[in-house]
This record gives sequence, C-alpha cells and structure tokens, in this order.
Amino acid sequence: MLHAAELAVKEINARGGVRGRELALRIVDDSARPDVAIRIAQQFAEDPAVVAVIGHLTSSASLAAGRVYGEARSPVVMISPSASSPDVSGVNAYVFRVCPSDISHGIQLARFARRGLNASRVGVIYLDDDYGRGLRLSFAAEFRKLGGEILGEDPMLSGTPSVEPYLARLRQRGGVDALMLATDRVGAELALRQMSQSGVRWASLGGDALSGIEATGSLAEGLRMSVAYLVDQPGDRNAQFVAAYAHAYPGERPDHRGAAAYDIVELLASVIAKAGPDRRAIRDRVARVGSGAPAYEGVTGTIAFDKRGDVPAKAVVIGAVRNGTLVPEAVP
Repeated sequence: MLHAAELAVKEINARGGVRGRELALRIVDDSARPDVAIRIAQQFAEDPAVVAVIGHLTSSASLAAGRVYGEARSPVVMISPSASSPDVSGVNAYVFRVCPSDISHGIQLARFARRGLNASRVGVIYLDDDYGRGLRLSFAAEFRKLGGEILGEDPMLSGTPSVEPYLARLRQRGGVDALMLATDRVGAELALRQMSQSGVRWASLGGDALSGIEATGSLAEGLRMSVAYLVDQPGDRNAQFVAAYAHAYPGERPDHRGAAAYDIVELLASVIAKAGPDRRAIRDRVARVGSGAPAYEGVTGTIAFDKRGDVPAKAVVIGAVRNGTLVPEAVP
C-alpha cells in the first residue's frame, strides 16, 4: 500500500503535480489498532495541510478513524483500499472505499466452494474482529442457501496459539470437504500448518486478507482466495502499473491493497485538479464519481461510488496459489 502510493505520487509530480503544486504523502502507521487509528485521525483532521486520507488498511481501524474524519470540525475525506467489513458502508458522508465489501467476498467464496470444489460440508475459522465476522456471516449464509452444511464456526484472535481443538472437533465429526479461513494471513498460516501436522488434506479458501500468503511456498499451495485484483489481470493500464511497480521495487509484485492505493492517489489527484484543495469540495467531487461525474477507470477496474461510499459494481474474483503465485481460478 505504501509503495504503490509513493509510486503514484512520484508519477503525478513528474507530470507537474496538481494545479502546479507537488503532492506530498504524510505516512503514519496505525498498527491495525483502532485506538491508534483514532489518534492519527484526530491529528490529520486538525492539520489543514491534510486534504484527504488514503486508508486505513483494516476494517476495525477504518471504522474507528472514519467516524473521526466525518465528525471533525473540518471533516476530511477518507478512502480505504481494503476495509471490506459491511459495517464500513455508510459510516458517514466522508468515508469511502474502492474495494468490494465482505458480503461480495463471502458470496463468491461460498459459490466457489459449492460449485467449484463440490463441497457439501465445510468448517469455518474466523478472526473475531469486524473483518472476520463479516466475511464469516456472508459466507455461511450463502453456503447454507446453496444447500451446504456448516460443521463449525469457530473464532480466533490475532494471538491465538493453536486452532488444533477446532480441527480435532471437525475430524471427530467426519471431516469436511473444505475449510473456510475468514482470518488474516497469520491466522491462516497457523491453521494450514496445523492441518498439515494433523495429516488432513482439506481444501482451503479465504478472503483477500490472506494476500501475500502465496510467498510461503508449499504451505499455501492450492489455497483459493477471493480478491478484487490480480496482478495478471488484462488491460494496458494494469500492465503499465505492474511494470512501473517492478521497476521501482525490484523483486516485488503489487497486491490488491497496493493497486487500490495507487488508484486512490490517482483518483484524488484528478479530483483535486477539478475541485481544488478545499476539503468539502474534494468530498463532494469524490461522492459524484460514477453518479453525476464519470466513473474512474483505474488499475483495479472501474470505480463508481454509491450513496454509501461503496463500489457495488466492483467484481470479486477467485485466485489460486500455484507455485508461489496467485493466478486466476476458473469458476463454474
């Protein structure tokens, strides 16, 4: 996310900036903690030099900070690349995101499990936060709607040392056709490692919070993930971005969070070019993108906001980990 945002700013400034002025990034780490995100949001809202916020990364931090941005004496627009919890929808008039919500991710994962994996019995392990709960609920509802059975829905925290008791209970119930990991990458790695140690070979799938897990090699081989962006997706715009990213950061490949952050910076630059640096004018212009003003065609696809700050037309695709990379998976 940081690298892609820096790349976008560098490219924009090389073109002459915005209205003859250079863009500058102010980088702060919220550590994915809502309490830290609130303090950062208060600092940004009180600083008149800050005209927009790219972030936050996680749903919990975005929910906490988003309320501050929208309720400040001088509200400031926030656009998240990756906060996918359904609760982010419509927090206030200043909160937007360019990623699909977990409702879309959960539905697509459930359909793939039933139709692509022919799974009839699944277990769910979920991170007990805004992201994990939202993804678990949407997946389970759609999977049951399609005639599938959920054998267990078990929570974990970021510091949970073991999920073996959950795996053991699923084994005692006859096993499952697939294990849904509505967790972050750390939680998924823990579950996959303990599955391997237990000798089970259940198919595994999860949401976009698992991005980067493909780098773990054989541990994640065959894992399916729902994402709103794949580095190999077609289009000249994406090809140019991927090439520029590889040149700027040798040996790295952008993920959905980076590509979305890149789009947000470019979108904001185009908005400020038209509306100027006034915070309210920027927010009003962003809100019209896709409704009253043209949609924005970015690296991640078409960005068009609805009245709740969402991008309902953004597609969710399924990727599979093959030989250390995430590639498109054929979906029945």
